[in-house]
Amino acid sequence: MKIEGSVALVTGANRGIGKSIVEALRDRGAARIYATARDVGALASLVATDPERIVPLALDVTDRAAVRAAAEKAKDVTVLVNNAGTAQFTGFLSTDDPAAAQADMDVNYFGTLSMIRAFAPKLKANGGGAIVNLASIASFVNFPVLASYSASKAANHSLTQGVRAELKAQGTLVVGVYPGPIDTDMAKDFDAPKAPPEQVATAILDAVASGTEDVFPDETAAGLHAGLQSDPKGTEQQVGEMLPG
Repeated sequence: MKIEGSVALVTGANRGIGKSIVEALRDRGAARIYATARDVGALASLVATDPERIVPLALDVTDRAAVRAAAEKAKDVTVLVNNAGTAQFTGFLSTDDPAAAQADMDVNYFGTLSMIRAFAPKLKANGGGAIVNLASIASFVNFPVLASYSASKAANHSLTQGVRAELKAQGTLVVGVYPGPIDTDMAKDFDAPKAPPEQVATAILDAVASGTEDVFPDETAAGLHAGLQSDPKGTEQQVGEMLPG
């Protein structure tokens, strides 16, 4: 589908990949971009770059009432980008407190599910459009240093496949995005080479424009995905060396 003239909504737009996606949409001629964040004040500088087209919305994707309200405010959306995410740097056995695992699942899986449920009827009414889910290369192999994050992104990947099948009849493209380490605040404590968020944003919009369903936007992600195809156990063991501190 065409990016120019589209109406997009991007969750977690105040920084990192989300901010870069909004900027890329703006630069490619999107007609309107709803930029969301839990703290709408954090969007001020981004909105100021094009206040006519970038519309700020306060949104916590774990609040189902707020998600439904956002869908009513943004009924004209044709591209939904589920970017909001969280990462708890902990292993499965590092603690018996379920809070970290619950937080990862609440945002990365249940939050994305809530957004899709709320916006799928809007996309249908607007001709089908596209949904973009920001998953991770950790969707395919567990990083023990990010254990519950990896599990939540695996759930996000399965969600992406499921809704792709369910929404095919209404003509909605569903794109799964599987980055490796990206140079954002979320990944600042992850000791690995990191790709710039602008690279991910470009890959996402290229995929929406071309109808590509699976996106591995950086060298690390592409390399690990290839390794999982050719030597799945070897790649699992390699990644398994990244243990919690």
